[in-house]
Amino acid sequence: MANNWSREETIVAFNVYCKIPFQASSSRHPDVIKYANIIGRSPAALNMEIGNFGRLDPALRERGITGLVHGRKLEEIVWNEFHGNWSELAFESECFIANMQNKQLEESLNIEVLEFPEGKDRKAMLKTRIKQSFFRSTILASYQYKCCISGLSIPELLIASHIIPWSQCKKERLNPKNGLCLNPIHDKAFDKGYLTITADYKVQISQYLKDVEHDKAVVEFFIKLEGVSINLPNRFLPSKENLSYHHEKVFIQ
Repeated sequence: MANNWSREETIVAFNVYCKIPFQASSSRHPDVIKYANIIGRSPAALNMEIGNFGRLDPALRERGITGLVHGRKLEEIVWNEFHGNWSELAFESECFIANMQNKQLEESLNIEVLEFPEGKDRKAMLKTRIKQSFFRSTILASYQYKCCISGLSIPELLIASHIIPWSQCKKERLNPKNGLCLNPIHDKAFDKGYLTITADYKVQISQYLKDVEHDKAVVEFFIKLEGVSINLPNRFLPSKENLSYHHEKVFIQ
């Protein structure tokens, strides 16, 4: 009989669950293979653990996706501890991943050490980078690596945008429900308040842009999008409360 999963292995599995589109997960997925090797489990075992987490996700159940039927108590404990505590999940899981490889965090995450000063500031900046990397991976995976407005599917050109801006949302910074997957143009327009997403998940364009609709590029990139429904993620549906905040506090009417 295989050894029981440890808390550390289970937390790493939850990390992987967040960073892979659920329906794309399989024992052949390169990330499943990568992390299975790190924790010393077979890809099939890690994929099953991902399926076990899927059974706990209410967002999947609402879409009729139930994950695997059976699971372990430890998965429920980890889910309850970290679902909603994304900052701790990001940092703790990446620490485990680095330790299991006998690597420093910077080396594990391919972060250039020279970017950071020494001392407390260095540690704080490193933690911030780790959390931002986790947020990006989670958002892109949830939207299946496609911009929710344009459908652009080149990962290098996609941005994990914060609905409530990073500077104004300490509690919500890493909550995947505070994220949208956008291309750079629409990300910048969203950040500046030139477009918003309504609580019923439709694009709304600012009057500021409508006033320059003689510009063909503005018409093509923005005006035509008025009222268009965004492509929704397969989990971590954007918070309606956060969208309302953006509409009221950031959007230029």
